[in-house]
Amino acid sequence: QVGHTDELAAQPGNTRALLRQFNRPRGPIVTADGVVVARSLIAPQGLETDVQYVRQYPTGDLFANVVGYYTYGLGSTRLERTRSDVLTGDTATQQIRALENLIGGAVDTSGEVRLTLREDMQRTAKFLLGDREGTIAMIEVATGAVTALWSWPSYDPNRVSQTDYDSAYDYVTERQADPRDPLLNNAYEQRYMPGSTFKVLTTGAALDAGVATLDREFPEIREWLPPQTTDPIENYSGVARGGDLERVFYRSCNIPFAQLATELGPTRFPEMMARWGIGEALPIDLPGAVASTLGDTSNLANEMPLLAMRGFGQNDDQMVPLHMAMVAATVANNGEMMRPYVVDATLDHDGAVLDRTEPQVWKRPISRQTAGILQGFMRQVAEVGTASCCIALDSGIPVAAKTGTAQLNGPGEPERSHAWVIAYAPADAPRYAVAVMLEGVSDDISASTGGRVAGPIAKAMFDVVFAADGITQ
Repeated sequence: QVGHTDELAAQPGNTRALLRQFNRPRGPIVTADGVVVARSLIAPQGLETDVQYVRQYPTGDLFANVVGYYTYGLGSTRLERTRSDVLTGDTATQQIRALENLIGGAVDTSGEVRLTLREDMQRTAKFLLGDREGTIAMIEVATGAVTALWSWPSYDPNRVSQTDYDSAYDYVTERQADPRDPLLNNAYEQRYMPGSTFKVLTTGAALDAGVATLDREFPEIREWLPPQTTDPIENYSGVARGGDLERVFYRSCNIPFAQLATELGPTRFPEMMARWGIGEALPIDLPGAVASTLGDTSNLANEMPLLAMRGFGQNDDQMVPLHMAMVAATVANNGEMMRPYVVDATLDHDGAVLDRTEPQVWKRPISRQTAGILQGFMRQVAEVGTASCCIALDSGIPVAAKTGTAQLNGPGEPERSHAWVIAYAPADAPRYAVAVMLEGVSDDISASTGGRVAGPIAKAMFDVVFAADGITQ
């Protein structure tokens, strides 16, 4: 038996090792504002279960797609899986620190995971989104710490961690079959057509490459014919618009950004977009993060009309909502894109810090000068442009924003679009950036759809966080 220990432990019918794991204390997961979102309770007497502890999630679905679940029958996911060693006290540091207590008979070496997410802001995001499919991501500009990361629909991890295995299995199976993917966190595990929010990236690339200048005047035209096609590109509703770069940005014209993309060209455009991290999975400390993408760019030299459409966020452009919050934060942070993270620190059983996340720069996609120009452009969007209808904060704190309306329907089909806004505030001393995306909105599509539909949600997120932080100006 001693010689075959590993082999015996791996036998499907041998559950002793698994039971030992579930019969040990497991520490809590706690938000930045001190709310316990995952904890272990002693299993009530009378339950038909072999385990001594049951995992409970006091906030229900609120943090499900960040924390995950930990169960005897269905395994574990997300932070419950990736930080399990800390929660059960199995890290080398915890074992060493607990030696004296172990000798004395005390065996609880469990640790704690402390999040960057705030319960007040996550609850606000859930309330604002309601039962509309979509996502809200809020991050700290200077650090990349994630303040809120909510997507709907979600699920209740208590239904998974219950001791009735059959009911838990049925619950998970039903959600796996749901085409809305409630078991995923759409904020970082899905990507969507970004519409005009993508013009931030195109403008930044064009300015850095010298293709665009502040004094360039774009003619006031209704349509423009890209190379290799007889099908022209139009502004929304076929209106004639033009002006200097700032004006076409805050009015969200399509044609100038289609032209800038084609001028950057089939080689340089993808290269400049790669500087923003497109094509790389987001480096967040959660499993399953996906990459934003431009689609297949190998034949763009023969697909110039498609390149033109990518310049204003259509065609095969697909952006992760959290990534778009990072884009707004990059502009606010003078061109530095911070690595996003949700775990602030891990602690041992006595509250001593085991590890603390240090903010790190992930990308530098644009120069400081270009970031400064975009800061002015985005502030104009909020003050006189497509977001001016509904993003002004109650406190008078200035905001910078960019709206997006990603049209999903073909000619003659019912109008549907993803409604976007990305923003940061205060505009003159940035603290937070947010991305809001409402999926498949049925609306009269216009350049201001993102502002009218998603803008009020971004405004409310800022109003709540600044009120909670005591910031009034």
